[in-house]
Amino acid sequence: MIPRRIEQHIRDRLRHMPGVVLLGPRQIGKTTLARAIADERGEGAVYLDLEEEADRALLADARPWLETQFGKLVVIDEVQRAPDLFSTLRGVIDERRRAGEGAGHFLLLGSANRILLGQSAESLAGRVAYIDMGPIDAEEARSAGLDDLNRLWVRGGFPESLTAPGDTESYRRRLDLIRTYVERDLPFMVPRMPSATISRLWTMLAHGQGGLFNASSLAGSLAISAPTVTSYVDILCDLGLVRRLNPWFANVGKRLVKAPKLYVRDSGLLHALLRLEKLDDILSHPVAGASWEGMVIENIIGAVGDRYDAHFYRTANGAEIDLILVSGGVPEVAIEVKRSTAPSVERGFHLACDDLEIEKRWLIYPGDKSYPKPHGITAMPLVQALEQLVAGTSKPS
Repeated sequence: MIPRRIEQHIRDRLRHMPGVVLLGPRQIGKTTLARAIADERGEGAVYLDLEEEADRALLADARPWLETQFGKLVVIDEVQRAPDLFSTLRGVIDERRRAGEGAGHFLLLGSANRILLGQSAESLAGRVAYIDMGPIDAEEARSAGLDDLNRLWVRGGFPESLTAPGDTESYRRRLDLIRTYVERDLPFMVPRMPSATISRLWTMLAHGQGGLFNASSLAGSLAISAPTVTSYVDILCDLGLVRRLNPWFANVGKRLVKAPKLYVRDSGLLHALLRLEKLDDILSHPVAGASWEGMVIENIIGAVGDRYDAHFYRTANGAEIDLILVSGGVPEVAIEVKRSTAPSVERGFHLACDDLEIEKRWLIYPGDKSYPKPHGITAMPLVQALEQLVAGTSKPS
């Protein structure tokens, strides 16, 4: 098991809250992490998987069974498959609070964020902490001895893909995961959603990696309505498969781009959608630069957690920043992403930083050394940027 930085956060919230809801895509490692936490408690924990009929049967009349588990950590996987459970959990949690047992009762795992949050928000408000879990990032991979950043880029951060014995096996595993989503998970969430349509949409988003969202254009290609496209994209975002990066709006007296950018969040899934198996395949494909950009952005957003809001910035006259980290409504860090080992920064980046008066300017590139560049820019490897951000700082050492 590759150690995940989020594990300590989960443990901390379980010490202070009655429950934790861990959200993230299928096969991202939620179950492995939850089982590791439960196994440490031995007989003081119980694990249920609601994709298993026997485990669903235990919760058919949930309250009596849950009352027999008092004092244990109850881990419930794929909890979105039992929408009626949340009101029961509320009652159980409140009873235990009155008994003076206010923390560490439930660890709930789900892969459908919007559905799960909608089901639980009212029932469990103030009773659980919500934590998002993403793919393995560059710093986590390095700490596990996986130092080859190209390997992470090609295969992505899903554990079974990243640790596969070869690129071909990794590629096959990702194709299987995509098929599972298209044929099983998405029909469960939206029974009337045609599998072929969502598969085509996902692939089209991969071809347009990092592009501005244009629902009308996608709708024309798919022969469906623009609102339907928006709804399908929302679902892919809810599943943690697509990132909607919203623009930063500033009163700078210029026309600003208002459409969000869309990224397939995991570079390995992106490459599998485009049928790119190996590094050479990716490097010779037009998506290479956007793929690298998406991986860097996803790694950074995962590292900063809720300490920063993430946006991009673009004006009609070409001023642009790939990623802005905003704290307290103030843009603090401007990040440009380049795949080149000898990167240069366009004039539009300087103009945008001047527009927003951002002093901390980073250029993330695939090299292994940090060095200063003109106009206050620091070029640095991705791992070093993550180290700075995880440490809670925004200024390179």
